[in-house]
Formats: sequence, structure tokens, C-alpha cells
Amino acid sequence: MKALIVPLAVALATLGNLSLAFPTHSASHNASIEGLYDLVSRRIPQHAGAFRFALTPGNTTALDTFTLRDTTSQDDGCGAKIDIECNSISACARGLYTYVTEFGGVDIWWTGSRLDQIADPLPSVGTPVTRSSVVRYRYFFNTVTFSYTTAFYAFEDWELLLDWMALRGINLPLAWVGYEYILVEVFLEAGLSEADIAGFLSGPAFQAWNRFGNIQGSWMGELPRQWIDDQFTLQKKLVPRMVELGMTPVLPSFTGFVPRTFATLYPNASVVVGGQWGGFPPIYTNDSFLEPFDPLFATLQKSFIDKQSAAYGNVSHIYTLDQYNENNPYSGSSSYLANISSATFASLKSADPQAVWLMQGWLFFSSETFWTNERVQAYLGGVPGNDSMIILDLYSEAHPQWQRLSSYFGKQWIWCELHDFGGNQGMEGNFINVTAAPIEALLPPGSTMVGMGLTPEGLEGNELVYDVLLDQAWSSDALDRAAYVTAWTSRRYYTPDLPSAAVDAWQLLSSTVYSNTDPSSQATVKSILELEPALSGLVNRTEVLPTLLFYDTNTTVVPALKMLIEAGHKSEGLISVLEYQYDLVDITRQLLVNRFIDIYQSLITVYNSSTSTEDDVSRAAKSLRQLISDLDRVLLTNSHFSLAKWIGAAEAWSRGNAAISSYLEYNARNQITLWGPTGEINDYASKQWGGLVSGYYARRWEAFVQYLVETKKNGTSYNATTVSDIMLGIGEEWDKQLSDSGGAYLGSTDNSWDVVQQMAAKYS
Repeated sequence: MKALIVPLAVALATLGNLSLAFPTHSASHNASIEGLYDLVSRRIPQHAGAFRFALTPGNTTALDTFTLRDTTSQDDGCGAKIDIECNSISACARGLYTYVTEFGGVDIWWTGSRLDQIADPLPSVGTPVTRSSVVRYRYFFNTVTFSYTTAFYAFEDWELLLDWMALRGINLPLAWVGYEYILVEVFLEAGLSEADIAGFLSGPAFQAWNRFGNIQGSWMGELPRQWIDDQFTLQKKLVPRMVELGMTPVLPSFTGFVPRTFATLYPNASVVVGGQWGGFPPIYTNDSFLEPFDPLFATLQKSFIDKQSAAYGNVSHIYTLDQYNENNPYSGSSSYLANISSATFASLKSADPQAVWLMQGWLFFSSETFWTNERVQAYLGGVPGNDSMIILDLYSEAHPQWQRLSSYFGKQWIWCELHDFGGNQGMEGNFINVTAAPIEALLPPGSTMVGMGLTPEGLEGNELVYDVLLDQAWSSDALDRAAYVTAWTSRRYYTPDLPSAAVDAWQLLSSTVYSNTDPSSQATVKSILELEPALSGLVNRTEVLPTLLFYDTNTTVVPALKMLIEAGHKSEGLISVLEYQYDLVDITRQLLVNRFIDIYQSLITVYNSSTSTEDDVSRAAKSLRQLISDLDRVLLTNSHFSLAKWIGAAEAWSRGNAAISSYLEYNARNQITLWGPTGEINDYASKQWGGLVSGYYARRWEAFVQYLVETKKNGTSYNATTVSDIMLGIGEEWDKQLSDSGGAYLGSTDNSWDVVQQMAAKYS
């Protein structure tokens, strides 16, 4: 599995020397590229026969390479117009993407595919185009993305995302769905009862942290067996689709986390209890960990991998396995750490002789005090061979660890962009750090970097900064921001004669909001409107969940929004472009939540004045109430900013079972609000969604204002504990609501175009 950084010229020469034979576009063509033809049929059905793919045999260690050219012969009678030859399925998919974007001017987005809008007849290529990836792997997903974004995805949602991934060249995606089904089978085989296991597993919106060994159990009732079975059924669709699109799924493995009763069932087993996580009460944390050097670990590992292979086939030898995510080892001894990793990898190799261990490197940043260079070297050094592991340098764009850890002491690693925490939506990015920085990381002598990847916790907007990294993986030179943004905007708003104002808007945003150089706030900016109201401590937070605005709203967001509106007035066709509608709402959303900061600070100033009265406080809060109402109105005009979409997706998995529906809805609500039974990780995964703003945040801010008014009226001091108790009560009540009892917010009959213009005029 060792990756070689092959010079571009060498890779191209390798491809050029191969003898190519294009298959006919029929059921008889090579089954390995069948998925590519299916992709074309799904996304560009009117041109289903216009592309021919040729997968060439050759050096499996060469970097992915493709060549585009116009078809020069029609001797097969298939009517193809464009030939795409490649040395891997993923390279062919990227070749197709290069054609539809650079020659066809269309694209596929998280909001939907617009590839079917490509011109007819298809544009010609002219001079053949050959390109190679600069890295072997293009990775996607964070373990927690499977909770914050895809927790309730149906197959149709996954289908769009997988096509988006394949076309952008991703070839190494994480594949956690259905994990619990295999794990339950392993535990039952080991002698644990269904009750033992049920008490260990967590709810659908929180499974990522159960898989990490941070939490156990479910504070809203046991995980339904129906859910476990349905997710397994879904995974049996997802894995084959990943494979046919040229991806190697990174599959789960047995991590060592076991139900508490495991130690009773096996009293001589080497089981240690992990630490408390996230302030959760002991009943929901302090997970039991079977140490890998116990013989039972290898037994359970083999059972897990055997069952997984039987379910999905022999499709991958790369396994995700994280043992110490925000939870330090039992001992800091170098020998102990080396024994843990050595035994862990031995268990994988025993089950799969070709096993490669992939792990998220978040622990080396989040617990940097514990993970000294000596300890990291011991832990990684316990695994023999540098090609036996792949480390995700999870937060490379802001807090890279590869430099501190000497390129992970020789182990393979991937440069990753984290960027988003909890699915937060604030506009932010650092263009130079996701273009020049990964290229520079490839250059040092002895670099063991083998990939570039996206590891956001959630997928909620800011597509520009994710797209550019995946495109950078196919260029040995850092991409030019201005040129890139012009092309990106033209595809995003695919319409004849796109007004220059639309491009100008994104040039402005990309040079300011998406060129953040403030080292204290390298992540999506969180709005204080979403945070639990308080008298202080909300504004100008930095680091992981920053609220600090590093730009001037009046010279960035305001003129950009005006430019987009101007473009809409100049082009009727632009107004109907779905991504344009999305961006109008998104940028207006950002404008309003930025203005909220000033309104909040004015309110606090009035309250803190020794001469102010309760009437003064009420008057100061009037504009705060109005802005919250206006924000909700804007958001409800677009389904992508709707609470109902999230809750509806959760309820759909109930299959009409009322009890399961209630369970799933509570899961969905709790994650985006209290994140725990009593607000243990309160507001971490908050969202600016229509219905959530009016139904939850408005209630909290109204209660906060009323408390301020009452204390002014009564002459009593502000009590932060009392305020927190009020907010917890609101959260607990809201989380238990059901959509059929006034909890659903289905949208608005208002038109985004009209509402956005009103808000731009009001808040600019």
C-alpha cells in the first residue's frame, strides 16, 4: 500500500505508453467501469451514450491520471463524442468532472446536480487534456460527520453526495453506516445479552461518540433494533456504490470499547475504564475499554472483520480505528503505548493480512499536553512498517501536527481541512491555507504525505473552501484565487450572460471572508444568537467555536449581497438558479446574525447602566426581537435552511412507528440544542434554521430579556445560574415537543428574492 509521489511528467509518460482500446457502450463493457456509465445516465441522461471510458492496466503505484479527447472514430457505432482514458476508476470520474466543468460549464453541488444543463451538442475538447493527481489519496469525512450531517440520510441523499464525491476525485471515503449491526452480532457471539448491548449503544444522532468511546447508552431510550437493521440495509447499498465509483471505503473495525457487563462476563479480561467526557454523568460516559493485548481483543476483531467481509465483500483493506479521541490512555508509559498500538495492529493483520490502520490525528492536537513527541513516537512506532498506517492530520489548515511530529515519524499521513465544527454555518475560510499549504507540505525531503482530504464535522455551506482543496489535489501549483473564483461562480450560477456583479460579489467575499488570516479564529464563525443568552462571554470568542468577526461586515457582506441582488435584477434567468437562491439566503443570514451582535451589545450596555429602567431595557430589546423574527422569515424561504427538513428526515426512518418516530425526533432536536440530557455540550451543534430560530432561540432571548426587565424592576442582581436554569428548562421542553404538536415548521410562502431585498434594504 506504499504511496509514491510520482512526478507529473513520469505519470503522464506512463499513461502515454499504454495501449488503449475503448470498449463499446453496452452491457458487455468492462464491469469495473459500469458505475461510470451509470453515473452519466443518472446525471446527464440526455448524453448517456456520449462518453466512452477506457481503464488502462498499468503501475498500481502511479498517481491517478486521465486524458480527455474528442472521439476520433465511430467504428463501434456507439455514437460517443468524448473519450476519457484513465488508470483508475476515480481518475475517470475526475476526468468526466473536468470535462463537464471546464468545457461544459456546469457542476454538481450539495444542493443538487446541474450537470443535465450541459449544452447539446456537447462542446468539443480540442487539444487533448491530460492531468494527474498530485497525491495518491483524496479523503473525505470525519467520523462525526455521520452524526452531524448524514445521521438521517436516505439513500437518495447519499446518492447525490456520492456522485459529488466521485466526480471531484475522492477515492478514500469513511464508511461508518451500519456499524452497529456488525458490532451487535459480535457481542452476541461473545455471550453478551441483548440487554447488555442495548444499554451500551447510543442514539442515532450521537453514534459517532459511542463509536469513539466517549459516551455510552442513550438518554432517550434504547436504540431501536429497527434502526440498526435499516442502517445495515442502507450500508449494503452504499458500499457497492462507493466501489463502483472508484472509491475504497474505509471500513470500521473493532475498537475495543465494550459494554460495562463485559468485565463481569470475562472477569479475567484486561478491561480499563475511560475518563469522563464532555461533562456527562458517569452513567453515560466512562466507557469500558478492552486493552488490545488481551487475547479476547484479537478474537473479537477477527469476528468483526469476518462478519463485515461476509456482508459487504472483500472490498477494502483500510480500517478506521480510533482509541483515544478526547480520552487519554490508561498510562502514559512509552512501552504501554507501544504495546497498545502493536497489539491493535496485530489484531487487524490477523483478521486481514493486508490491513492498513487509518486513524484521525485529532488527539495529537486536542490532547497535545499528553501526546508529547516521545509518546506519539512510541504509539505510532508500535506499528511495524510505515505503510501500515495512515494518519489524518485532521486540522491541517489551522493546527497542523505533521511538522511537530516529524511527518508522523515516517508513517503515511493525509493533509486535511477540518474547518467546520458541529455543522456550524458561519461564512469563513482561509483560501491560501487550503491551496499553497498542502502543496508546500509535499515538498520537504522525506515527506510521507500521501493525500489531501476534507474532514469537516458537518456539511453546512461554505462549499467554496471545500471545492478548492479537492481541486488543488490535481494541481502541483497553488491555485490562483481570482481565476478560481471566477470559474467557480460561473458554474455555480450557470446562466447565459451572467452579470459581472455576481462574480464581483464572490471575488470580494473570497478576498476577505474567505481569506481569514487571524490565527485565533480559523473555523466557521458561530453566531451569538445561537448561544445560550448571557450577560457576558458571548462576543469575540476564539479558537474552536469562534464568535469573533475577523472582517468588517459593512465592507464585505453588505456590498457582496448588494452585488448579488444587482446581478439578479440584470438577469431574470439568474433568479431561478437554485444555488443563487441558496446563496442569497445564506449571505442575508450572515448579514442579520452579524447585526445581532451590535444590537445585543447595545442591550447589555443599557442594562448595565446604573441609570437605566426596566422600560429602557424593553425598548433596547425591541430591535433584537425584530431581527430574530426577520431572520426566521428569511430562512423559511429556502428548504435547505429549514428545521423541518432535519426532523422530517429523522422521522422518515420510523416507517410509521409512532414510538420510534418520537424517539428519532427527540434525537434530532436534542443534538442541535442541549446535546445531552441536561445540556452537557449545549449549543455546540446549533443551527440557523427556519423554525428553530422562532421556536427555540426566540423563546430563549425573550426569556432573557424578561429576566433583565424583572431584575431592573425589582432592583435585584443578575444571577447567571438562574438564567442558565431558565434556559435549560426551555431546552428540555422544546426537545420533547413532537412535530404533530406544533413543533414542525414547514416553510413559508414568501419568495426568497423578495424577502432578501427587503432585509438587505433594512439591515445594510
